[in-house]
Amino acid sequence: MYLNRDISWLSFNERVLQEAKDIDVPLYERLKFLGIFSSNLDEFFRVRYPVIVALSKLDKKTRHRSHLMNKSDVQDLVHHTINNQLNEFGKILCDELIPALKEKGIYFYYNSPIKDTHLAQVKEIFLTNVLSFIQPVYLGADAGSNFLPENNQLYFIVSLRLKEGEGLKHVAINIPSSKLQRFYELEETDNAKHIIFIDDIVRQNIKLLFPGNEIESVYSIKFNRDAELTLDNDYAGGLLEKLEKKIAKRNDGKASRLLAEKGMPANLSLFLAGLFNVEVSDVFEGGRYHNLSDLMSFPVFDKELLYKKQSPIPYPPISSKEDLFSIIGEKDILLHLPYHAYSPVLSFFNQAAINPDVTEIYITLYRVARESHIVNALISAAKNGKKVTAFIELKARFDEENNIKWSRVMKQAGVKLIYSDASIKVHSKIALVKKKTGNAIQNFAVISTGNFNEVTSAFYTDHVLMTAKENMSNEISLLFDELSSSKKPEDLSSLKLKELYGHPQYHAAGCPSKMDVQIQRVLNETAGKIKVRNQRGCQYIAALNEFISAKN
Repeated sequence: MYLNRDISWLSFNERVLQEAKDIDVPLYERLKFLGIFSSNLDEFFRVRYPVIVALSKLDKKTRHRSHLMNKSDVQDLVHHTINNQLNEFGKILCDELIPALKEKGIYFYYNSPIKDTHLAQVKEIFLTNVLSFIQPVYLGADAGSNFLPENNQLYFIVSLRLKEGEGLKHVAINIPSSKLQRFYELEETDNAKHIIFIDDIVRQNIKLLFPGNEIESVYSIKFNRDAELTLDNDYAGGLLEKLEKKIAKRNDGKASRLLAEKGMPANLSLFLAGLFNVEVSDVFEGGRYHNLSDLMSFPVFDKELLYKKQSPIPYPPISSKEDLFSIIGEKDILLHLPYHAYSPVLSFFNQAAINPDVTEIYITLYRVARESHIVNALISAAKNGKKVTAFIELKARFDEENNIKWSRVMKQAGVKLIYSDASIKVHSKIALVKKKTGNAIQNFAVISTGNFNEVTSAFYTDHVLMTAKENMSNEISLLFDELSSSKKPEDLSSLKLKELYGHPQYHAAGCPSKMDVQIQRVLNETAGKIKVRNQRGCQYIAALNEFISAKN
């Protein structure tokens, strides 16, 4: 069974919507789930939608060889799915959550006129806090040529009638939500808190920006821009510098979506599409408000409307003062995050950094915290004379800058860094510590489904295995040998890599031979082997994000 990765992504977002609709979920948490949905959809249009458009331009033969769906099938299905989800989003917010907020004494201005009692305060907020951040730009063939709408920023397109008989002039006005706050609390009236978007504060006072001119219309827009960093295959010597240049231009990438407020005239949306080089098919109709990921930061007035805070439980046999290497040497530790505390992992690296018997530390880093305790422990270990090797994946999407920053700090401290190249991207989260035990060297391994990140460990569901068992820790050592020296490891029987292909002899002997597997990417060659074994009786149910053509 092949599940298209883009439909899989959108299906996950459907699951997020289900949480927002669940009446058993606390009210503010339901708002947060709508914010998560919106954030996910923005990322989809920045990361995946440009790929869909690019693939749609491939010829039929290439698409068939690469196991790709037909152009119309993918785009039509994506558009249909997103439109249905956005309709459901609007129903949940407008028909369920906003009325529920009102019942709790919280009036949220959403597609509603501002009450007379608040007009003066809204004007004061605009003049005092907002006006200095407004930068109107006239648009047209002879104006606005140096203006490029930023990714994911909010704008109004204002149509002005300057003089009778001269037609309309269009002006782009930024909504400075990224510089200021998205929501403002107004004076309490009718025993209710009142919350308003900065968007409506600006919209209400636009006439102050154009005295003497007639305002014909005001529509909100935003752009999503392609966020993918495309690098050539020559990674030698300057990967950091290449990435930094690409990152600096990321928000100026090709527009992958123009989201326009419902009701915008077709001639105006076509004008904007032409002016900013957007395909007409990439112009989408949206609501009055965009960037509803900001609902995750909706003002909290009643903590009873949130989930009760739950602290992780400590792993039973471990205290912060105990020698973790002695414990792991006798018995594996298996943590279930976020239900278990992450402290044993942090203690493992902290103890490795200062233990005089530890000689070497190896680790793969994909997404680390902004102020990473683990990276600081690696730096401490290097300064204490231990051999520390870190494979750091610079191409971890949206974390490239953070990884580059830590790369430079680690390198300065003496950590040996290995970067990805054109042929490999390491997504695994593994670590290995070599420690003298008597006259021998003992391996201690950490195998995690989630990143070595103490921040995300508090809310992502993951598992961490800490083990000294030779059959696993020794093979982790072989993997690091390959990463650091391109030395091919021997058969990795304990890590079960070969099990992917299944065993037809089990089926022939009447034994169960079914495998459920989720794969990020798979080569055509590998897919072919799976297909052959499936035909011989090994049943596969595989969720594959995408196929990649193998190059000779």
